[in-house]
Order: sequence, then C-alpha cells, then structure tokens
Amino acid sequence: MSHLSGKTVAFLVAAEGIERVELTEPWKAVSEAGAHPVLLSLEEGEVQTFDHLDRAEKRPVDKTVAEASVADYDALVLPGGVANPDALRMDKAAVAFVRDFVESGKVVAAICHAPWTLVEADVVRGRRLTSWPSLQTDLRNAGAEWVDQKVVVDENLITSRNPHDLPAFSGQLLESLAHGAAG
Repeated sequence: MSHLSGKTVAFLVAAEGIERVELTEPWKAVSEAGAHPVLLSLEEGEVQTFDHLDRAEKRPVDKTVAEASVADYDALVLPGGVANPDALRMDKAAVAFVRDFVESGKVVAAICHAPWTLVEADVVRGRRLTSWPSLQTDLRNAGAEWVDQKVVVDENLITSRNPHDLPAFSGQLLESLAHGAAG
C-alpha cells in the first residue's frame, strides 16, 4: 500500500508524557500507506513515551518544532497523553506551529488530551470536535462544540477521544491525507 507516497506527516510531541500507542499506531498507519512520518519535538534528542503512567520506549526526534515549517508537511498529528499536550501548550514555537498548521487548511489530527494544544493555539472557536472527556469544559470555554464520538471531522480538524478510537482515527487520517483535506 503506497497510495500516499510523497506525502510527509509531522507528529508533534513534547519530551515526555506521550501516550505511546497514540504515537506509534498512527505512525505505523502512515508508514504502511507509503507516507513519510517525521517526529517533531521541542528539543533535539529523544522523547519518552508512556503506557498510561508507566515509561515505555524512547523515540528519536527528527527535528525541533522551532526548525520546522508548515510548508514541509502535508498533515500534522498530535498524539495525547496528559503531560505531553500540557507541555506543548507552554511552548510558543509549538503553539505557533499548530496555529499556522490549522490555518493552512492542511489536515490536523488530535487525539485524547491533544486538543489542549488546539485550545492554546485558539483554533477551536466555532469548530466541532471530541477529546478525552475531561477536556470538554476547556474546549467549550474556548468556543468549540464538544461531542462524544469515536472520530469527528470538522473541515481540516480530525479528533478522537482515546486509544480505543485509534483504528477510526488512523483510518480518517489516511483518508483525509489521500484527499488533501479532512472531510
């Protein structure tokens, strides 16, 4: 399956607190579809993934978000984990990259706690999305319509609730990437 060859997908994470399967499952789907996944983070080196609260594998960073340009990527994936998006939303370069990516109209896929970074980037107002249930008040306060569904597509934004939604999330990401935009 290489229907997405030539496409490049950025995965943006903080240094730690990343829910492993929310990085590795979409990464695998993107790779198997022929696209090139790239791991962006706040600093060079490695990032630490977690299985809930337990340390899992480390992954090498390809490029820092400060060095990254939206123009170089066809889509952006924001994995969750509680600490990961909380750290990302404190980083000006990461927030600006996410804001610019959403505003570009290119596909942005966020799962679980990752929409916290979308809130910080002020890109959810008037949008319909989902997340881990504890974020619904934050999302509503930021002007979003929160719904409890496996996968929600609103223009170029794709959101899912939790790791159980990963098959639908990854499938929608690939479909949107193949068509150049979500929906």
